[in-house]
Amino acid sequence: MPKKIWFLYLTILIDMIGIGVLIPVIPQLLGESGSSAFLLDPSQEKLGFILLGFLSAIYPIAMFFAAPILGALSDKYGRRPVLLLSILGTAVGYFLFTWAIVIKNIPLLFFSRLVDGLTGGNISTVQASITDQVDPEHRAKAFGLMGATFGIGFILGPFIGGKLADPQVLSWFNASTPFLFAGILAFVNFLSIYLFFVETNMHIDKERVIKFFSSVSNLFKIKKLNHELRYLLIVSFLFNAGFAFFTSFFNVYLTNHFDYSVGEIGNFFGYIGICSILTQLIVVRFVSNKFSHISILRFAYPAVAIATVLYLLPDQSWWLFVITPFFAIPNGLQMANFSALLAKRTPPTERGETLGISSSFNSLGQALPPLLAGFIAVAFSSAAPIWIAGFFLLLAAIVFWVTEKDVEVPSV
Repeated sequence: MPKKIWFLYLTILIDMIGIGVLIPVIPQLLGESGSSAFLLDPSQEKLGFILLGFLSAIYPIAMFFAAPILGALSDKYGRRPVLLLSILGTAVGYFLFTWAIVIKNIPLLFFSRLVDGLTGGNISTVQASITDQVDPEHRAKAFGLMGATFGIGFILGPFIGGKLADPQVLSWFNASTPFLFAGILAFVNFLSIYLFFVETNMHIDKERVIKFFSSVSNLFKIKKLNHELRYLLIVSFLFNAGFAFFTSFFNVYLTNHFDYSVGEIGNFFGYIGICSILTQLIVVRFVSNKFSHISILRFAYPAVAIATVLYLLPDQSWWLFVITPFFAIPNGLQMANFSALLAKRTPPTERGETLGISSSFNSLGQALPPLLAGFIAVAFSSAAPIWIAGFFLLLAAIVFWVTEKDVEVPSV
């Protein structure tokens, strides 16, 4: 693979560590009334659940509107300027979030996530850049390595986040420290892109017209896509909706049902990361040489759905570690092969825009569930959103099985 691509993996690694450090901490702010970091009165736990859902939703809602614009801008002006803008916005968002925790300002929490979401083109721009450089038959491996980088970020990030939020490690550590660390990481990432990243888009289209409200029209534009891309986006929407239901309250579920501390949550997500990276480095590379993208996805989607529901069954926490490989392996296969299949079906001059549209649909799928999950958790329990997650993930699997036949798709 091209040498320039390894720099992109480093960019993703820094970005994912920054995201990972936040995982153990955010639920403490609004979802765990017994936490010293809880920003409301302890008697307002139900309100905290609802606010946690809305806080989780505001980032993907902002991305829903911004992603197709950023994707089209990367086709028009190149990947480099869009990547610089996206990562700088990430850094600013983290610093604002840090200050919001320090002064206990909930509206500023929401504003910081809005800033981050409106500039959230990091991953989709990197995907487009990888697609620029890698020929179709090697893209599954390239995206597999990208998934492995995600895994490394999720090994290091949550573990570091759990330690940075623990005053027993250092007396001045608190809930704001991981966000400060994430902001510094994002700014270092910005400097590295500015100094070392070389443009990869060789099909820059200066004549492309940027439509600033294209996110809404994209929902209707799906009818104009060929049926293969159309069904892929529907499956992606359902899968991301299910995953959003799962992630929005899984940390709260771990705390409520297994009495996990912030450090234990970090350790558990680190274990998920280890399973993910082993999947990407070993399983994806082996399986991609023997089976088509469609065959792999026909296995991966239902397997993720089943494993998600299995998390709800045990009474003892050690079972979570047994279940996790059955969740992480098919999820890793899904990530690499869906990205490769989408790229394979997209013309080179439209990659940025198509990935932007895909990101827009994904953001919509990620935005709606947290808005509902808070109310569902209040009405039932913190486990209820995870049951609903299993339903949406299974629905994604059914749609994929019905609409996709195991045939080779021509590259474009």
